[in-house]
Amino acid sequence: MSKFRGFIAIEIEPFQKLVQFENEIKNSGAQVKLVEPKNVHITLKFLGDTEEALIDEIENIMKNAVKDIKPFKVKLSSAGVFPNQNYIKVVWIGIQNGEVIGEIANNIDEPLAKLGFERERRRFSPHLTIARVKTAKNKEKLMQIVNNYSEIEFKEMEINSIKLKQSELTPKGPIYTTLREVVFV
Repeated sequence: MSKFRGFIAIEIEPFQKLVQFENEIKNSGAQVKLVEPKNVHITLKFLGDTEEALIDEIENIMKNAVKDIKPFKVKLSSAGVFPNQNYIKVVWIGIQNGEVIGEIANNIDEPLAKLGFERERRRFSPHLTIARVKTAKNKEKLMQIVNNYSEIEFKEMEINSIKLKQSELTPKGPIYTTLREVVFV
């Protein structure tokens, strides 16, 4: 039986302020791995190694999770780091009005657990991962840039679908392929 590395996500189209933010991070001298703008997304559920035979069942779970959800708007605003400023692993952009996204994530998590996927242990926190930090080199410069964006509204956008994605890891970075899309009605 064939497997793929999968996740369920909301895709984000690249936009100018995102590219600008990433360019400033890239030029900071910090040792980071930037997420390519075309790969930026909101992860609803990381599946990991997934049997291809489960794709239809996963799609049905996705459909049930959003059956009562209409397209809605969110604001991408503020920037920050996980877990904290002393030990930075991830640079993120925050999401305002993300309650519906959290609802979708919860609606997906429970039924997927019945298929054998591990339940989420942490409370869902909608965000866009922008960069993964490799070392503490030039951490101060990186934090200065993040702080410059901490009060910025990046963009308002409409969310109207969720996608089952395949992630193929390559030396040049991941390649994401959409396997299924569930559009809100």
